[in-house]
Amino acid sequence: MKLRDMTELAVRNLREAILRNSLTTLGVAVGVASLVAMLSLGVGLQQLATSRLSKSGLFDTIFVTAKTNLRGPGAGPPATRAAAPKARPLDEDARAELAKLPDVIEVYPQIRFFTEVRFDGKPFATTVAGMPDSSKASGSFDGMQGSFFASPTADEAILQIEFAKELNPQPAQLVGKELILRYAERQSTAPDAASGQNPGGFTVVPKEKHLRIVGVVETEPASGFGGFGSGRLLIPLLVAETLRAAQVNDLRDVLRDQSSEKPAYASLTVRAKSPSLVDGTEAKIKNMGFSAFSLLDASKSLRIFFTVFDLLLGIFGSLALAVATLGIVNTLVMAILERRREIGVLKALGAADRDVKQLFFVEAGVMGLAGGVLGVVFGWLIGQALTLGTNIYLKRQDLPGVEISAVPWWLVGAILFAVLVSLVAGLYPASRAAKLNPVDALRYE
Repeated sequence: MKLRDMTELAVRNLREAILRNSLTTLGVAVGVASLVAMLSLGVGLQQLATSRLSKSGLFDTIFVTAKTNLRGPGAGPPATRAAAPKARPLDEDARAELAKLPDVIEVYPQIRFFTEVRFDGKPFATTVAGMPDSSKASGSFDGMQGSFFASPTADEAILQIEFAKELNPQPAQLVGKELILRYAERQSTAPDAASGQNPGGFTVVPKEKHLRIVGVVETEPASGFGGFGSGRLLIPLLVAETLRAAQVNDLRDVLRDQSSEKPAYASLTVRAKSPSLVDGTEAKIKNMGFSAFSLLDASKSLRIFFTVFDLLLGIFGSLALAVATLGIVNTLVMAILERRREIGVLKALGAADRDVKQLFFVEAGVMGLAGGVLGVVFGWLIGQALTLGTNIYLKRQDLPGVEISAVPWWLVGAILFAVLVSLVAGLYPASRAAKLNPVDALRYE
């Protein structure tokens, strides 16, 4: 029997019992839809997490610190102290050298200092953090009240919401108002003429800076974009550098007798052009005599988690497809009982057992193909509905929308999977139909 004739005969047979076959096909569609919807949800959540972390700058970021002698100053015998190499300072020269490395797009210091602000005549203790201009694209400031800094050198401030509530129970009312930042400026002292050495390294002078509040953010961007501590009052990084505020590492250098006229940074953040270049850049930084680490290990753990998550979602989604498989078996077995005379006529006309078996295979494949196509469409619609419902809820919470479902091209393979499952389901009915005796089939009423 030709394939064309067999296909026409199979389609005609499916039309004769259209209600039963439609319900069976719908069962396959529901099974495929549940599989596609769950897998698309897993893929969408993985893409959301990856994109958020990538935008935050964590995957392409290397944190650099100076190597220090953990034994402390004066530890060990004099001969050992003299032989120990002096740690390379993480100063402006080191920053310039790091910026010249290939595949590096940005190098900026981590500036954090604890200080006091005055607002409405009252003092408030807080932690100030300098934010680079590139942090605007990190996603940390999405949905904030107000706006980002007008320029990298603007005398403006963004408040973390918990600190903003300390200033005013209604944080939104703070936007546009001014506060006074009180800090200790670091000023280098001149070397001692007699000894030629710097007696104390630096002095601190109290200073004030007027800042205009331009925004209130709910997250802690300083904690996510840089990784060292959190900041409750955020200012442009260039402004923070011009303040020359005394930091904890300045005190540490004095205690270790490592202070110099050039101020040293507690840490530097180096951003590579892409995450794939982080390992090579990190190795070069270590060869320069600095300590360095990145957060790529966290991304590897994240990929393992989502791989297992997708596997579990696929297993649960396949349960509905397994139920649909039983429906195909039931439909085709019933078709054998109803079409015994037809099978007998086919065999009497010369149809071989293989032809009868192929006929039932084609019918099962058509139901699987139709159910697979409908299932992929239904699965996509379910994913879109989940995304829409989630975004409506987020909008009511004054949060930015997200895309939690994604249907990659390989999920279209669910159609082939549905056809394969349907063919497997048709094995028993097809084999049973092929074994019918033509004489007994023709006598069947």
